[in-house]
This record gives sequence, C-alpha cells and structure tokens, in this order.
Amino acid sequence: MSLDEAVEKPHEKLAAYLADDLEAVNALIRERMASEHAPRIPEVTAHLIEAGGKRLRPMLTLASAKACGYDGPYHVHLAATVEFIHTATLLHDDVVDESAQRRGRPTANLLWDNKSSVLVGDYLFARAFQLMTDAQDLRVLRILSNAAATIAEGEVLQLTAAQDLRTDEDIYLKVVRGKTAALFSAATEVGGVLAQQDETVIRALFDYGDALGISFQIVDDLLDYWGSDKTGKNIGDDFRERKLTLPVIKAVAKADAEERAFWQRTIEKGRQEEGDLDHAIALLTKHNTLEETRAVAIEWAERAKAALSALPTGDVPPMLADIADYVVARLR
Repeated sequence: MSLDEAVEKPHEKLAAYLADDLEAVNALIRERMASEHAPRIPEVTAHLIEAGGKRLRPMLTLASAKACGYDGPYHVHLAATVEFIHTATLLHDDVVDESAQRRGRPTANLLWDNKSSVLVGDYLFARAFQLMTDAQDLRVLRILSNAAATIAEGEVLQLTAAQDLRTDEDIYLKVVRGKTAALFSAATEVGGVLAQQDETVIRALFDYGDALGISFQIVDDLLDYWGSDKTGKNIGDDFRERKLTLPVIKAVAKADAEERAFWQRTIEKGRQEEGDLDHAIALLTKHNTLEETRAVAIEWAERAKAALSALPTGDVPPMLADIADYVVARLR
C-alpha cells in the first residue's frame, strides 16, 4: 500500500500531534523569508516552501525535542533552520540538475532563472545560520553548520561519481549520507542536544535520522525507475541525467560485456537513444536489482526503528517508527 493510500498517514498523524509547534515554525519561516529590498526572494521561496511539502525534516526536529522533554522555545527556530537549509539545497539542486519539475510543479529556475534560484538559495542559507544562532548553543550551531557543509560535499561527490561506472555501493552510500541523510540526522540530533539529554539518547537520535535519511534517498532513487504519480517526478529522470543510483550500480556489477557497453554509452558517455530507458529498466528487472534495492531501503528503515529503543518512552517514538515504515511504504 502506498503512502497516500494509507487510511491514517503517519506524517499527518505526527503533524497533528505537533500542530501548534508547526504553526509557529510556519509563521517564523514566513517572517524570516521576507525581504524589504528584494521582493523576488519571498516570491521564489514561497513558490517552493508553499508547494505542498510535508515538512518532514522540521517535524523531526520538533518531535525529537518533544520526545526528550524539551519545553523551551528554540526547537521552533531550529526546525525553521532545517527547512531553510533544505529549501536552499533544493533551489541549488534544480539548477545543477537542470530540473523542470519539483513536487509536481515547475521549478523556480524554470519560472524565473538560474541566477535567481542560486542567489535566493544563498539567502536562505544565510537566514538559516541567523536562525540557528538564536538557540545560543555552540553544539547545535556546530551540528547544523557541519550538516550544511556535508550536504554540499555530498553534492560535489555526486558530480564526480554519478557518471563513473567505477562508482560502487560504498561511494553511493557516501553520496547519500552527504546530500540527504546529513540533514535528517542533524534535524533529529539537535532536538536531543537542545533538551540536554544524555549522550546515549543523542546518539540514538542521530542514528535514527541517519538511517531514515538513507532509506528515504534509496526509495527516491528506486521510484525513479518504478515510478509513482505521487512523487512529482518523471520516470527515468535520473537515467536521463546520467546518475548512477543503487539499482544501476547493482546492475553494472552483474553486467556482461554487452550490457556494460550499454551502460557506458548511456551513462558515462551520455549518448542516449529512443528506447534506452525501457532497455535500462529491462536490465534492472533481469538482474533483480530493483527488488534488491527495495530490500536495502527496508533494512535501513528497520535500523532507524531499532535506534528508537534508547529514547524515553512516550507518544513520539512510536510515531517516529511509523515514519520509518511510511518512507518505504512509498514502494509498491
């Protein structure tokens, strides 16, 4: 059953539980994305922030803080920080990937231009750093600033590894940990730090976010070949952009000489022809790499759930476990 077919969607249940905090986060986001002198900034930002995203990452910060008994105001600031970092990376990613669609809508770089997307992304990064200092906690600042650097590092690594058939599963995992999981783990870890929890709990929150982020990205990469009308993506976008994701990496490892020549032509050299996507999917199916990738995503989701055992008991850990199940429920 897909995520959107669920009777009670876990992310909506968590959002309802955090409704007051989420409302405060949204208000803070609207306040801090304003610009007195450059009206294009709120125009571009609003296009993406208000495009129907689930606010999963900021919810993880709010939920982690609540699970740890935090009762101060700064979890709202950190949740908004996480959303600004995420939005900034999306703006930059769409320029790098030359994307035309995000969350089922035209991308900002398509509606405006690349310069606007890059500069507004830079503005949101700056706003994120302003927000994270509000908590006046050096460790929180270190965690979130490290995450921002790691995200950029992961994106650069992907540039060099994505079209190289020598890229293996270890390198792929480094890319995923960088560009996706780093923000998930930072989002959960800072909740525990803010609540001044012991190191066992803080580490468990990091491990949960790390494993959840890895599972999330693997599922996203798998859906590029399996497809879903709920993702806002076109089938085969990663193939057309010549990205070596886990299903393809696994297929390359099993390829005979003829199949390897196909991957070299389409991925390394970028000479794609009509029918190549269908052939690529046929090779993934032949070598069962779609199902193998699905199993890896589920394994990481299970790791995320296992990490929750170290958290204080309460309402939040079961909902976080449901979120991990929800991530892989997007797969048919």
